[in-house]
Amino acid sequence: MNKKYRLIITVKEIRGRCPVFKLGDKITVESPKIIPEETDAVCIHALGSMLTMLVALSRGISFKTLGLAREEGNEGYVQCLDPGSPYTDGGTVLFEIKRVPIDSPER
Repeated sequence: MNKKYRLIITVKEIRGRCPVFKLGDKITVESPKIIPEETDAVCIHALGSMLTMLVALSRGISFKTLGLAREEGNEGYVQCLDPGSPYTDGGTVLFEIKRVPIDSPER
């Protein structure tokens, strides 16, 4: 598992109100860096919910093994820590994480 991957994290769903993200926003990661010119926004609450998974995913550990997908593949899902109403004034965001080989022409 020496292959490295770029992670493209996309906002798939927002439940409630999110002051940071809108649908379709992206965060691009080439571990250990967030690529700012390919990133729409970063939220510390959202980043906190996925941070422990990003290095493992960028090194090829499967989404299914990490509990982020039901099937093997190159996509998985994480959710923001904010529970939303009635507990907070915010909302929760569902993110899809897609893995692309760093040497891939899809970059």
